[in-house]
Amino acid sequence: MRFSAFLPIWVSLFFFFAFKFLPLSGSILAASNVTFYGDAHLRHDAISLTQEHKCSQPSSSSSFPASFTSTGVGRAIYLYPIQFIDPTTNTPASFSCRFSFTIIQSPGCPFGDGMAFLITSSADSFSFSNGYIGLPGPALNPQDSFIAVEFDTHSDASFSDINDNHIGIDVNTIVSFASVDAMSNGLDLRSRRQITAWIEYIDVAKLVRVWASYSHTKPKIPILEARIDLSEHFKEYMNVGFTAGNGQGSAVHIVDHWQFRTFWSPPSVNPTGEENCFMCYLQDSDEIENPNHKFQERRTKIREVGLGLGGLSAFLVSIVAIISIIIFFLTKKNNGNSRICKGDGSGPTRLSIAEIKAATLGFHRSRVIGEGASATVYKGFLPSVGAVAIKRFNKAQIDCSRNPFITEFATIVGCLKHKNLVQLQGWCCEKAELVLVYEFLPNGTLDKKLHDNSSSSVIFLSWKQRVNIVLGVAAALSYLHEECERQIIHRDVKTCNIMLDEEYNPKVGDFGLAEVYEHSTLTREATIPAGTMGYLAPEYVYSGIPSAKTDVYSFGVVVLEVATGRRPVDDNGIVVVDWVWNLWEQGQLIKATDSKLKGKYNGVEMERMLLIGLSCVHPNHEERPTMKEAAKILKGEAPLPILPCRKPKVGFQYSLPEYSQERTATAAATVGGDSSSGTDDLTWLTPKSQFGY
Repeated sequence: MRFSAFLPIWVSLFFFFAFKFLPLSGSILAASNVTFYGDAHLRHDAISLTQEHKCSQPSSSSSFPASFTSTGVGRAIYLYPIQFIDPTTNTPASFSCRFSFTIIQSPGCPFGDGMAFLITSSADSFSFSNGYIGLPGPALNPQDSFIAVEFDTHSDASFSDINDNHIGIDVNTIVSFASVDAMSNGLDLRSRRQITAWIEYIDVAKLVRVWASYSHTKPKIPILEARIDLSEHFKEYMNVGFTAGNGQGSAVHIVDHWQFRTFWSPPSVNPTGEENCFMCYLQDSDEIENPNHKFQERRTKIREVGLGLGGLSAFLVSIVAIISIIIFFLTKKNNGNSRICKGDGSGPTRLSIAEIKAATLGFHRSRVIGEGASATVYKGFLPSVGAVAIKRFNKAQIDCSRNPFITEFATIVGCLKHKNLVQLQGWCCEKAELVLVYEFLPNGTLDKKLHDNSSSSVIFLSWKQRVNIVLGVAAALSYLHEECERQIIHRDVKTCNIMLDEEYNPKVGDFGLAEVYEHSTLTREATIPAGTMGYLAPEYVYSGIPSAKTDVYSFGVVVLEVATGRRPVDDNGIVVVDWVWNLWEQGQLIKATDSKLKGKYNGVEMERMLLIGLSCVHPNHEERPTMKEAAKILKGEAPLPILPCRKPKVGFQYSLPEYSQERTATAAATVGGDSSSGTDDLTWLTPKSQFGY
């Protein structure tokens, strides 16, 4: 069963949080999942966004002297970024929010600027200018975005404020997209009374609605309504919270009883009807005074959560299916032994999605350190571990028949213990997120160190480092092929899957395409060739049958890449394997040396590396060494391989589809060498139409 079949069910689930605030102290705090910036702090179990300032200006003043410099700004942000866009379907979220607030003017002072409910892509982007309520100013980074509903208690003509007692909707600017006079709707923001506000956005209707009341009962008619497509301003993950500013005045802005929810609404929902139960609140007008308030609030939460239980149950079934497959891989026994390979028994830690998001700032783009077809890798920080590399698998790849997450997890978890393999620290399978957490390797990938000339900060690899890297990769592959109780074929050996630690020691990673076999296996089923252009062995491309020797071929390409500094296939389509073979045929093998080394290498070691590289990419897989043999030759512990004077031609048979009438069921093909022999011209080049970088 395909995991993606469950997606229409779980996308209707909602994100929800509701809390009261616990007292802490400090300038930047985190309590009850809220982070405080600037003047914001906890006050009597509620959020105080600003602090009271002493001043001598009359409260009735409509203009303030230049000497009045109170510009206190505070912001309270929910600790974890919230998803507003599903990147797989590009579906935007709808949301609803309810909170109570009070604005208390400081004695003898004019009012402050006011406060706002805020959704922002940059939690630490502030403006301390008068009138901005702490919202970002005109210098807003074009890559950033914010949406705010302001409760403004100061009038500024330069911002087109309608008065000093209004509610407005702001999008990327302090100038309101839509606003309404609160007083004309029976509401005085300056009254010192507690006000409850409801804010809802329904994406299918592109509609924002705001209600406000002294009561805890939601009014039937919104105080402000505006049609706008907020999805154009959503980022995948954004921060949610409140901001306030005092400008040249002084007031305390207090928030409590905050609730927030997001929804991926089903198309059948009527966006403007009042019967939208997925967005309804219980009518609890007496919740503050009622002694049973806590019980009622708990009952309300239970009902809200209950709305998603049907979809949640289906989602949990799919998770169980994934876990079952993982367990199957891990518990498949071999003569009573349930391990894929020998290890110390220690395993990775299961982590929550909240921990993962906190570690990556909500999978923020600034944390991306690598991207592939099936996953994106982020740099993160976990308090219990330190710096980590967090691999987030793309939802589009969730397919139980070939799930890179399951394959990689089942291959490496708790078993692959080798100094030249990337070690798994933790994993997460929650809320449709599939994540693996690895040790962080500060020097990135071998690919970037060899080929990335875009930055002057890239450190050049010395010859000694290159030799050490090749030997380390050889040791890792030898371990996978011969030392594990079950043989592991990596199938995707390439320089961008080889990471370097702080001392430039190599570690092989990315087991998303790996295959696990019993050592006694004599035959293997054909598969769709998977890998990267330039690294695939010719027999694997045409037969689809992976083996240890196909890994050896890929290793040979890596060796030639390290020695020559050339990509497997350059921008002109020149294949490094063919290029080095050509120099060997001309008796000029040493000319293949990377010019960036500027002659600073050991000639004997360079020749040995180039020869073992060619030996590993021999067109005939039977002539290639094993990884253990290759490692011995590289160390000088075994004689150099004997290579033919010219790149050999190799005949092999391949099957054609039954419907093909153009050729017989099998045909001989010539691979490599001179294609002028009259046989089919199938000189090896990985088909560009099937394989990409």
